[in-house]
Amino acid sequence: MDASEGRTGRRRDDTGYVVRQSFEREYAPGEAIYEVGDERPVLYVLQSGQIDLVRDGPDGQSTLARHGPGDFFGEMGVLARRPRTSKAVAVTSARVLELDRDTFEAMCVERPEIAIRVIRRLAGRLTDLERRLAALGADDLLRPVVRVLLRRGEALTAGGARFAGNLRQLAADAGLSMLEAHRALGQLLERKRVRLQDDALVIPDLDALAAALDDA
Repeated sequence: MDASEGRTGRRRDDTGYVVRQSFEREYAPGEAIYEVGDERPVLYVLQSGQIDLVRDGPDGQSTLARHGPGDFFGEMGVLARRPRTSKAVAVTSARVLELDRDTFEAMCVERPEIAIRVIRRLAGRLTDLERRLAALGADDLLRPVVRVLLRRGEALTAGGARFAGNLRQLAADAGLSMLEAHRALGQLLERKRVRLQDDALVIPDLDALAAALDDA
């Protein structure tokens, strides 16, 4: 046996072997893999077990997705350098590869099929989201957004309010994706329940906005 081989016969310069030895982590049931707002540029690949992506909304915690062995998640932290908008929690005992941006990019250069697989998965998820938006009525999206604006808006004179948060914060508080929150906000702008002013959302009449819950 070559000295560079381990007991299993794997060469220690084998990419898969090195990655598993260096980046694999184990999680117990109920343990968080990352929290909302986590800014680490890491892509996660589930080796065994199940994990849930969850988000807190006005009506409690909701499960956005459940992943099994072979699935990857958290890719926007690597591809778009965005803070996490959901929480990843181990449902069962789980083994996860945690790949930082440099490692992931090196693997894509060495093995282009990995990049192709990621692109295909992202395209599939976008298609699923488009189908879900088509199935959802606008009213299903308005309710959580209106609740957030009523709860988080800073009161102004004459019965109005101001929401200074950005779209990402609005979506996270409403338990929606940014695309869903954008769609709901567009409806409220069209109905003149809110307006944009100085990088903030102004609610001219809180009672009129609250009435949107009855109309929805």
